[in-house]
Amino acid sequence: MAKINMKTPLVEIDGDEMTRVLWDVIKEKLLLPFVDLKTEYYDLGLKNRDDTDDEVTVKSAEAVKKLGVGVKCATITANTARQKEYNLKHLHPSPNATIRAILDGTVFRKPISVSRIKPSINTWKAPIVIGRHAYGDVYKAAEMEIEGPGKVELVYTRADGTEKRVTVADFKGSGIVQGMHNFDDSIRSFARACFLYAIDEKLPIWFATKDTISKIYDGRFKAIFGEVYETEFKEKCAAAGIEYFYTLIDDAVARVVKGEGGFLWACKNYDGDVQSDMIASAAGSLAMMTSVLVSPSGVFEYEAAHGTVQQHYYRWQKGEKTSTNPAALIFAWSGALAKRAELDNTPDLADFSRRLEKAVIDTIEAGIMTGDLARLSDPPPEKILNSWDFIDAIATRI
Repeated sequence: MAKINMKTPLVEIDGDEMTRVLWDVIKEKLLLPFVDLKTEYYDLGLKNRDDTDDEVTVKSAEAVKKLGVGVKCATITANTARQKEYNLKHLHPSPNATIRAILDGTVFRKPISVSRIKPSINTWKAPIVIGRHAYGDVYKAAEMEIEGPGKVELVYTRADGTEKRVTVADFKGSGIVQGMHNFDDSIRSFARACFLYAIDEKLPIWFATKDTISKIYDGRFKAIFGEVYETEFKEKCAAAGIEYFYTLIDDAVARVVKGEGGFLWACKNYDGDVQSDMIASAAGSLAMMTSVLVSPSGVFEYEAAHGTVQQHYYRWQKGEKTSTNPAALIFAWSGALAKRAELDNTPDLADFSRRLEKAVIDTIEAGIMTGDLARLSDPPPEKILNSWDFIDAIATRI
């Protein structure tokens, strides 16, 4: 069979642990037999990031900016335990945070819906999309251990040398302190991306912060979001028949678990990190959540929303074939190929992407699935397969 041609490469960003193992299997069984795959490859495995002083992460992001489309495997953000395990020289920032900062993008996460897997929230009738601000806050925070009594201040030194100070805390003993920041331009890009996505998908848009407590920090998010809506998108939203709704984050959570779904929930960076996992888990599985980073300049990076599946990797190292669900990793590839096809006007590649996603859904709907979905399947599954056999079952349906 003649393979489908690609005009332009996409950026392939490899990762860590069990997802790295499955990444190669997906390429071998589901992509390379059908597509003349063209990629610019970057290895963001933890050891290579450490060996290159994280330069490879920056290069991968710059490559996505250049080529317009990237696909990324899950990666480890190291803590002290990982530093010891991998014998690392440094604890570098989250690679996702670094890439998001360079691309100035917003992350949109959406569950992969199948009829056999009923959401834990029985009122949900349609998927909830999480729009996660992709810059700053705790992911770019400066942190410090406080050894003993003393005063901690935030100091802003203006370009003319004058200063503005505010006391953070008077420490009576030891403790910790953290300083977070964000930029108005980044918040505006976040708001614009969310409104554009909501209008394109015909989804009502919710935005929630905690501006009653964080009156300046979260208050700025609320003000800029409202400004962008009023000045740029109010009439467009009305024409599309969608509503913009602002509320406090705790109120939003209460509304979500009693609602029917079917909207875009715009969240600050950390809120989006947490709530996307909640939505994914309640919708069935963390491995059934897609993720795409969208830059205002029209650059796209696709990935799975879940992590590296650490415990399964340790079992695989001992020779076990685990039942790790590769669906979101496959959808990362299909999403990237579909976007490449759209930008390059290659309908055969677009058709293959659709068929690949349909093959995943059809396999699960036929009652053939991995262990994470088997516990939730209604009716019960026909077969529970390990990852390798599940990928083979998908390949027969493409």
